[in-house]
Amino acid sequence: MRGFGVRELLGCYARGVFPMAESRDDPRIFLLEPDERGVIPLDAFHIPRSLRRTVRRDVYHVTANRSFETVLRSCAAAAPGREDTWINDPIASLYLDLHRAGHAHSIECWREGALAGGLYGVTLGSAFFGESMFSRQTDASKTALVHLVARLKAGGFTLLDAQFLTAHLERFGAVAVTRRDYKAMLAEAAGQEADFFALPEGLPGAQLLQSITQTS
Repeated sequence: MRGFGVRELLGCYARGVFPMAESRDDPRIFLLEPDERGVIPLDAFHIPRSLRRTVRRDVYHVTANRSFETVLRSCAAAAPGREDTWINDPIASLYLDLHRAGHAHSIECWREGALAGGLYGVTLGSAFFGESMFSRQTDASKTALVHLVARLKAGGFTLLDAQFLTAHLERFGAVAVTRRDYKAMLAEAAGQEADFFALPEGLPGAQLLQSITQTS
């Protein structure tokens, strides 16, 4: 996809399309527009009880945009049960450019100074498009998701796009919506403003959980 850059990629997201590769080693990029889209309703986000305990105990120190490239590369790396991924070098380069332009963000979970897990995604208006997550320790990526939802709600976001509905995401309240309904949700969200940095870093887990509940 020669000449495909930040502007073109944001245009794809605005139309409900996102890029993927067949594998990490395949240099080609494909644009996808699923018939059904996985969405996590921010006002119906569910946190399993065991995860609530992890967040409340502040097992992980959570940051935003401190190590975007490391999170991206970690999501692209092979892991047990995930020997291959859809993030190839051209896609990684595109998202690094998006991050430098202020349109891609990461959430990092740290433990004893080491990166234990995280996630990254793209923002457009009041929509956040979740791209990928990784975990090296128990509940690290799940904790990142809880912190992401708190950050999105605090910043006035209205749409959390999970791309595909999976059994894992259903545990958090994710639902499938038709392409038509998704495009209506996207059009509304893309025309609204939101602030990814409205929530300060370092909030205690108990306060973070309360902020999610209060705004639900």
